[in-house]
Amino acid sequence: MSDSGLILTAVAGIFFLLFLVMKVKLHAFVALLLASLLVGVTAGMPLTGVIESIQKGMGSTLGFVAVVVGLGAMFGQMLEVSGGAERLAQTLLQRFGEDKAQWSLGLTGFLVAIPVFFDVGFIILVPLVYGLAQKTGRSLLYYGIPLLAGLAVTHSFVPPTPGPIAVANLLGADLGWVILFGALAGIPAMIVAGPLFGRWIAQRIHVGVPDYMQLTPKDPDRELPSFLTVAGIILVPLVLILVNTVTNVLLPKDDAIRTVLGFLGHPFVALLIATLLAFTLLGTRRGLTRDEVQNIATKALEPAGIIILVTGAGGVFKQILIDSGVGKVLGDMMAGSPLPPIVLAFVIASLVRVAQGSATVAMITAAGLITPLVATLHLQGPVLGLLVIAIAAGATILSHVNDSGFWLVNRYFGLDVKDTLRSWTVMETLIALVGFAVVFSIGLFIG
Repeated sequence: MSDSGLILTAVAGIFFLLFLVMKVKLHAFVALLLASLLVGVTAGMPLTGVIESIQKGMGSTLGFVAVVVGLGAMFGQMLEVSGGAERLAQTLLQRFGEDKAQWSLGLTGFLVAIPVFFDVGFIILVPLVYGLAQKTGRSLLYYGIPLLAGLAVTHSFVPPTPGPIAVANLLGADLGWVILFGALAGIPAMIVAGPLFGRWIAQRIHVGVPDYMQLTPKDPDRELPSFLTVAGIILVPLVLILVNTVTNVLLPKDDAIRTVLGFLGHPFVALLIATLLAFTLLGTRRGLTRDEVQNIATKALEPAGIIILVTGAGGVFKQILIDSGVGKVLGDMMAGSPLPPIVLAFVIASLVRVAQGSATVAMITAAGLITPLVATLHLQGPVLGLLVIAIAAGATILSHVNDSGFWLVNRYFGLDVKDTLRSWTVMETLIALVGFAVVFSIGLFIG
């Protein structure tokens, strides 16, 4: 097939994927597999070759993602059940004081979303927002937007959350660089989209606690884990992974210290250590039986399983693009583009995000399309970390009525559609633009 035919095949595959997700309302896992089949068959691959590519793409992706997302989910579930997220929020609110509650809520969201899924973290912590709004008479958005910004930034930018894990795996990026650049881009994004924008929008939209939101009150006598224990467990895997990345740069390959730290800092080992610490320090040491800890871990894998399968299907899509020859043509075409790879990654993810709503589908689709460019330009090292965050930023932009997060905020804050667009959608867009501006600026010096 000609190069133009292969490009048309790729475009048709993407439109078919969007049609299945948006119009047919097909689950992203099935939609990605069907789109991969269409691209493979239309590009002229042997039918047996299509099946082999599906198996190869799924296997190579899940070999990494399934372990990391599974461990991360169990770790996060222990933090949720033990009250660790509440402890972080309470301690930071006390340390910052009520007058700086916006900043403490933004930081709480940033830390909690490292191991806990976005929607779960929001539902756990939203009672704090209700309580502060009722006490001070301020708009819910004054406190809610900073919390949402902290949660959203980490959910999109900082592993071991599933989105950046999936994109890093598809692009072959080192997680240490992803964590570093995710934090560098995420902190200013959280500040601008959280406390600063939250203060501004709260003056224009005043909303109180919705009458229909009667949450089950927390037991005031419940004993929560200590702040240092919770913060320590969260930081353990991040520090180990970052140390591994630094030693890979500073020490020679045959150095014994580098070998040991490389083993401990591999995401598998780092997250396994953190998960075992959570099981022990947040579980059995606080009175839970081993059966209860096991049940908590099992429950955590239910939502994780969906994410793992969707990510695996994204790996299939990437593999089909490569094996069919579409990827090479796409890579050559994008390499000839006047736009830098970081800008291309951001634009592709943004277009897919706005079209179909799901940040996960946007990240995976953009990563699959950018992968051939990575191979063509022989990109490696920190540049790949920047590409991951550029894709994550694009997949965050302009959340609107086709995104489940839009309706979660709409319901819990009692907003109409117009005010949800003015608050939540603008907040998400600020996160995307500030995060992208940071990685683009870093890329000018690294690239």
